[in-house]
Amino acid sequence: MAMYLDEDRVRGLLRWDQLIAAIEKALADFSLGRVLQPVRDMLTIEEGKRYLGIMPAVAGDAMGAKLVSFFPQNAATGMPTHMAMIVLFSSQTGEPLAVMDGRLITEMRTAAVSAAATKLLAAPDSRVLALLGSGVQAGAHLQALAQVRSFAEVRVWSRTADHAKRFARQHQIEAMPAEAAVRGADVVVTATNALEPIIKGAWLKPGAHVNAVGSPRPAWRELDDNAMANPLIVDSREAVLKESGDVILSNAPIYAEIGEIFAGRKKAPVAATTVFKSVGLAIEDVAAAKLVYSIASGDQ
Repeated sequence: MAMYLDEDRVRGLLRWDQLIAAIEKALADFSLGRVLQPVRDMLTIEEGKRYLGIMPAVAGDAMGAKLVSFFPQNAATGMPTHMAMIVLFSSQTGEPLAVMDGRLITEMRTAAVSAAATKLLAAPDSRVLALLGSGVQAGAHLQALAQVRSFAEVRVWSRTADHAKRFARQHQIEAMPAEAAVRGADVVVTATNALEPIIKGAWLKPGAHVNAVGSPRPAWRELDDNAMANPLIVDSREAVLKESGDVILSNAPIYAEIGEIFAGRKKAPVAATTVFKSVGLAIEDVAAAKLVYSIASGDQ
């Protein structure tokens, strides 16, 4: 019988250091052509309000699929905007191994991807972090990025000022306007469902690194054209050219996939101001689920 793991069980098993390492390997394998996966099929139930994503992937030792709902309207109700289930199979026999809640995995693997990119692309002495957005991903990124950089100052902005103030109190950081949060920041995270840019390139300090993980639709944007004119690294060329308004509407050239840098195929542009655009890949979910299953079954 396939193992079932609910969110509490997943939470008790998944650790940032192991997850970041698993994500680095999965993305390197992806860019080396060792992963079989289509671009996510996102079904639009109601534009701007209700979506269902279908995300299968197969790698050498992992095979599975995630079903994920994306309901931006839930942000006003207190319910998660993303909820998911992941099914994991043996890639050798096809045997179902596990069914697990995917909400937390989606939350953590997204931030783990950003942490892995930040480790490569942000200045080693980065001390100031700016979070644009005060939801689930802001909290996850605060935890994940602390694994790879030591921040002396953290700033937060949200389109709803009360949300930013609440997040700031909870994490003992400072809430401030977007421009003030971004100016002088070494690392910036954008994790919103903005339809129009919330960051101007003119605000970014030379050598800053941006992790752009929000606005996952082809007509939505978080960064203006000036910000997107910096060296652009992505999780998947094919995926961002289908799903990311930041990339599509700016027509920004792509320097590399992050997996190409992990695999040593491309050099990290370490001294430059960099933008990492992440839309989320099925192999990230399957790799995270495989890690959870291996720990739960005693293989790790």
